[in-house]
Amino acid sequence: MAVRTAVIPAAGFGTRFLPITKAVPKGMLPRVDRPIRQYAVEEARGAGIDRIILVTSRGKAMSEDYFDLTPELERGLEAKESPRLEELRHISRMADIIAVRQREPLGLG
Repeated sequence: MAVRTAVIPAAGFGTRFLPITKAVPKGMLPRVDRPIRQYAVEEARGAGIDRIILVTSRGKAMSEDYFDLTPELERGLEAKESPRLEELRHISRMADIIAVRQREPLGLG
């Protein structure tokens, strides 16, 4: 039986990286040219996983938005014939991303 779904916990406070994590979720901090969370999704895709469940909390909408479609931005890049357009589309097509909001800190258990 193949594993098809991965769960990525993304609901923590990010206290080790304060004060920046007051504004930017830890998983969305960049490593070179993309957020750390994208590396995790790419690793999962490389293992054959096509559904990612992000367990998020209040203030983590940035993680969800990053993997979502951005039609307005795509149209603008298309009009300019930007080479970044395909990269942007690739991010939203990488996997089926499902966000589940955790109302209170419950740990990984």
